[in-house]
Amino acid sequence: MAEFVNAMLNGVSPDGQHYYPAFPYTNYQDMFIEDVMDLKLFLDTLPASNNKVESHTLKFPYSSRRGIGLWKQLYLEKPPMQSRPGQLSAYERGKYLVEGPGHCGACHTPRDSFGGKIEKKNLAGARALEINPDSSDKKTEWNPNLTSHSDGLAGWSDRDISYLLETGFTPDFDTVGGSMVEVQENLAHLPLSDLQAIAAYLKSLPAIATPE
Repeated sequence: MAEFVNAMLNGVSPDGQHYYPAFPYTNYQDMFIEDVMDLKLFLDTLPASNNKVESHTLKFPYSSRRGIGLWKQLYLEKPPMQSRPGQLSAYERGKYLVEGPGHCGACHTPRDSFGGKIEKKNLAGARALEINPDSSDKKTEWNPNLTSHSDGLAGWSDRDISYLLETGFTPDFDTVGGSMVEVQENLAHLPLSDLQAIAAYLKSLPAIATPE
């Protein structure tokens, strides 16, 4: 359990290596310690898999994990472990789900040249590189702005947001696409109260223009 918690909150493998921050431990730091432990207990119930994960193909200097230690000095907050409090307000619950286990900012917040999130642009949308698995073609996609700016959710109601998370349908009857499909399908398993809490938190965010 201790090794799992260390990996989730500090990005360190059981053999002491730094994980690349594509594993969003910078967000998992905001999870309650009880929830991290519950996640481990759930994973232990899953059947074993013989899937072999391919090695990284990063070029130097990114292939050296030693540099990740320096990166962590800049971007890993290392807060004290938080215990789950009693009753949370809808806003507090929504913030927790968005910023912690949901790690929405991992995709919807722009990053600087070192790969760290630009916090003053939190959830304002970000570029994403999508690779066609059937070819070498690459195209740039945009992860949407989730703030109340006109570029984002200004015209959406709380119900619009929770309904999208529940069904995958936008207010104009379009559907989510790309990697958001799997995210939405997982979010649909949450109780409606959690989806409403997420919506309440997102609608409370200050309006921030989508980065250029």
